[in-house]
Amino acid sequence: MAFLFRRNPEDPARADASRRVAALVREIVGLDEDDAVTVSEIACGDPACGGAETVVLLMRAGRKTEAVKLMMPMAQVAEEHVRREFSGR
Repeated sequence: MAFLFRRNPEDPARADASRRVAALVREIVGLDEDDAVTVSEIACGDPACGGAETVVLLMRAGRKTEAVKLMMPMAQVAEEHVRREFSGR
C-alpha cells in the first residue's frame, strides 16, 4: 500500500531558521516558559511575499492564540521584522 502523504525530510536550514525566529519572538515578546511559539513557512500566492510566507503562532496560557504573518520566507526574517510585528504584544 502506497502512502498518500509523505513527509519531506526536515531541511536543517529551515529548522534552524524556525528556531531562530521563535527565539527572537520569545525574547521580544517576553514569553513565559508556559507559553509556546510555532513558526511555519507556507507557500504564498502573492508575488509580494516572494513565494513563501512565515506564519508565527503565539500561544499564551489563558489567552487566545495569535497568528502573525510575515510576507517573506523564514530564512529572510530578521530581528527588525520581528520587532516591528511583535512590539507591544
